[in-house]
Amino acid sequence: MTPITRFLGDGDHAFALPFDAVLELERKTGAAFGVLFDRVFRRLFAMTDLTETVRLALIGGGASPKDAYELTRTYVAGRPIKESYPLVLEILSAVYFGDEPDAATDEAANG
Repeated sequence: MTPITRFLGDGDHAFALPFDAVLELERKTGAAFGVLFDRVFRRLFAMTDLTETVRLALIGGGASPKDAYELTRTYVAGRPIKESYPLVLEILSAVYFGDEPDAATDEAANG
């Protein structure tokens, strides 16, 4: 997946979920990617779905595991869900749709 750059907490960061990160995300959330995507898209997610998506995507984008953990703990787990939900949806949409995440994010926001 091509990394996307978005603002999180203290600045712009790269986010990407390469294949190995998707497998780890499935392991951490206990759900197949399609199930996880559907849960997030329909707003039926668990907090782990959000935090692990961001953490693993930060690592996939080049952050160290320690930095990814700290950013996620501070700016995702410690903040209102509405702040991180669009980012999580965009990260997962980039995996699902490829280089067209904006269309999926717009569809979810309006649906």
